[in-house]
Amino acid sequence: MSVLRVGNASGFYGDRFDAMREMLTDGPLDILTGDYLAELTMLILGRDRLKDPGAGYARTFLRQLEECLGLAHERGVRIVANAGGLNPAGLADAVRALAERLGIPVRVAHVEGDDLTAAHPGALAAHAYLGGFGIAACLRAGADVVVTGRVTDAALVTGPAAAHFGWGPTEYDRLAGAVVAGHLLECGAQATGGNYAFFQDGDVRRPGFPLAELHADGTSVITKHDGTGGFVDVGTVTAQLLYETGGARYAGPDVTARLDTVRLSQEGHDRVRVEGVRGEAPPPTLKVGLNRLGGFRNEVAFVLTGLDIEAKADLVRAQMEPALGKIADVRWDLARTDRPDAPTEETASALLRLVVRDTDQQVVGRALSGAAIELALVGYPGFHVLAPPGKGAPYGVFEDVYVPHGAVDHVAVHHDGRRVTVAPPPAQDTAVLAHVPEPPLPQPLPPGPLRRAPLGLVAGARSGDKGGNANVGVWARTDDAWRWLAHELTADRFRELIPEARDLPVTRHQLPNLRALNFVVEGILGEGVAAQARFDPQAKALGEWLRARHLDIPEALL
Repeated sequence: MSVLRVGNASGFYGDRFDAMREMLTDGPLDILTGDYLAELTMLILGRDRLKDPGAGYARTFLRQLEECLGLAHERGVRIVANAGGLNPAGLADAVRALAERLGIPVRVAHVEGDDLTAAHPGALAAHAYLGGFGIAACLRAGADVVVTGRVTDAALVTGPAAAHFGWGPTEYDRLAGAVVAGHLLECGAQATGGNYAFFQDGDVRRPGFPLAELHADGTSVITKHDGTGGFVDVGTVTAQLLYETGGARYAGPDVTARLDTVRLSQEGHDRVRVEGVRGEAPPPTLKVGLNRLGGFRNEVAFVLTGLDIEAKADLVRAQMEPALGKIADVRWDLARTDRPDAPTEETASALLRLVVRDTDQQVVGRALSGAAIELALVGYPGFHVLAPPGKGAPYGVFEDVYVPHGAVDHVAVHHDGRRVTVAPPPAQDTAVLAHVPEPPLPQPLPPGPLRRAPLGLVAGARSGDKGGNANVGVWARTDDAWRWLAHELTADRFRELIPEARDLPVTRHQLPNLRALNFVVEGILGEGVAAQARFDPQAKALGEWLRARHLDIPEALL
């Protein structure tokens, strides 16, 4: 069958608004996808729904369609997006109303069944990660637009691929290939040079969004429209492949993809072939993301300038201590951004950050604000803050649990109102995840002179969050660099380089085909991004910090 061209126009709720129009006008497509959901987004939408039961979906998607629905219809491009969030039926109705107002004859379907909030008392939102076969059913029935709630990000690609090529639920290798392609597209321009360690390799001022040319055997080519910004090479694709993953087995509701089988090759300018992906039966359970309100938080950043930075910080802590005694969670962090004999006041200053959290808004609000501001004339010399603390804002807590496939009513609601249940995989077609034995290490480099230098001179990295855990994918750009990296960057060395991880479980996974190591750091993000317990709450820059750390590197690699 023909190649299926699937593009992406959104990597998160708030991504580049014009991307949908650009993807529709800059080149040919069959399917245009949009990923609008993340753990934090579900919390935001849950709070929206508390204020308005008719809310709960990504309104940006509707505004984009107002400009682009006619374009998609003219070009025969079908749209698949998870913008339905907590209310896919509501979004589907809104899209129908928009199409009627614009006079565009499109068929709108949606997928539901992921909402398990009622089964989890105390949760603001509880949603299972569904697979792609509900989307496939909608497309097979003729839908032009399919909106979903919480499906896996890759399902936005596996669904259209299964519909187009006629794949069944046990064609694991093909499905796994589509899962990998979907994972590569899901974060938009991160596959085309965005957030890329070696960003200076190309012009990334305005990267184009990616697309995948999918084939019936599950292989694909990752590319972008001609003439758009950014670039696609083995490095940009490797970086995105490692993003927010763990070990060799990448589990999903439709299939478990073996990341240790992925082979990448540069097929041409801005074209990377993805092949060799093996698939296995999916696990017998579905992941459910739980979001709840954890309480209230507040923060203040004291600016410490000039001499005696440590003594000034000690004074602030002592003066604030009486006001902090009743607060459940208090965290101080001193960032020594100051320099000796600095040429500007800003570079002579350090930041002392105080973050407090409690279930009582009053405790973290006015009481903290008053105590901090009252120090204005009695504190350390040069006292000032970046901004006065507010009244305290609610924060969320994320956790994941697992339920059997049968606990979810996965339903495709067609454009004509018909409701079709998507059957879960039978028990014999599932497999409990098992550990993959670590592959043998490559031959070490021969001994030679070493030089103290940053890791980032020979390796790239990309990091991200999964609940309270973070992952850091590190890859080498050459075979020799991989031979050194695989031996040098152990889990223990990682802990040495990242002091925050010294007392945390750190698991290292080898992916030799990618010349990559993937580290999973458990608990470094506390209760997840919405809790904002860490300076970088989503661990987005954790990999760049690691690349900036110095090691003894063979001079032959530098």
